[in-house]
Amino acid sequence: MTSSPPGAGPTVLVTGGSNGLGAAVVTAVARAGGRPLVLDRHRPGDGVPWIECDLADTRAAEDATRELAERSGGLDAVVTAAGTDVPGKLADVPRETWERIVTVDLLATVAVVRAALPYLEASRGGIVTVASTLGVKAVSDATAYCAAKFGVVGFTRALAAELAGRVNVTLLIPGGMRTAFFDERHPQYRPGPDAALNDPADTAAAVMFALSQPSGCAVRELVVCAEQESSYP
Repeated sequence: MTSSPPGAGPTVLVTGGSNGLGAAVVTAVARAGGRPLVLDRHRPGDGVPWIECDLADTRAAEDATRELAERSGGLDAVVTAAGTDVPGKLADVPRETWERIVTVDLLATVAVVRAALPYLEASRGGIVTVASTLGVKAVSDATAYCAAKFGVVGFTRALAAELAGRVNVTLLIPGGMRTAFFDERHPQYRPGPDAALNDPADTAAAVMFALSQPSGCAVRELVVCAEQESSYP
């Protein structure tokens, strides 16, 4: 994506675009002259077009994706930045909570991509899915999150093979970032004051790099984390 007048660049749908990495991607798309669109439970900033959507309802996620695409005259890219987690021992995490994590982090990713595919194929566009370093390295007290993010890794690698030559697919594997993602956790699961965390704007820049590649050139996978990230490799 090259710099161009506001609204004249690619149209990019971002899930979870009201905060964290998603908000950083929205900002980066707008600064590059693109048109960000958002699916989230909370309103994004700066008048960004959006639909309120609980991604735990995958049918609603598909419908909202199509609605935003139709309103905007198509899509050039999708970035699935929405994510949630509630750490804890498997026996201590309620079933509803465990299943919501997997639904939001994995099944909603699939639902949004599925709904966006016709528009992305028409534009020869791109997809960036957001996994985690815990999608390649398992840790205790994170069975739901690891299951979901390992799933995103497998889904994206298979999707890249399936869509090769039609839609550009990138798997983003970020490490911990300085966002509100950790705020509601029990203190034992929060990063300490000296934790090495990335600025989400830097991770968003990697997303933009992937989306900026010319037709025929694919960035298949990106690992982006602080130099002292403890969860990778």
